[in-house]
Amino acid sequence: MRTAVYPGSFDPVTFGHLDILDRAIPIFDRVIVGVLANPSKEPLFTVQERIELLRTVIEGKANVEVTSFDGLTVDFAQAAGAIAIVRGLRVLSDFESEFQMALMNRRLNPSVNTVFLMTSFSNVFVSSSIIKEVCRLGGDVSEAVPPASVDAMRRKFGLEQRS
Repeated sequence: MRTAVYPGSFDPVTFGHLDILDRAIPIFDRVIVGVLANPSKEPLFTVQERIELLRTVIEGKANVEVTSFDGLTVDFAQAAGAIAIVRGLRVLSDFESEFQMALMNRRLNPSVNTVFLMTSFSNVFVSSSIIKEVCRLGGDVSEAVPPASVDAMRRKFGLEQRS
């Protein structure tokens, strides 16, 4: 069974994240979405809230699991029996930082490959940090994130639901 891990903060999950996941599903027999518990970052959502959001928006997708992890991604991948780490690319600057991480991961564990998947053109501009800022300021982010993410962010920011 070809297993891949798709790690990230997913704070919150966006259509860009789901686009990469949808591209990974036909390539691998099993995809484990790993929500990173990173104490050096201050996420909007707790790890458990991010897991619940992901499970809500991926409901019905076969062979996909969601869990959390901390520490090195290659250790998470090895523990999961994964042969690959899936990473999404939007723009050239993504490639530069992702390439460096992939090389370090290869050095740490040569048996786990990194697979880069390009997002769709419609998701090139989507980043969780921009989405959070726009939502916090009352902007409409419904074209960039699933309804569950919109609702969760609006609750966190104390914003009323828009009709």
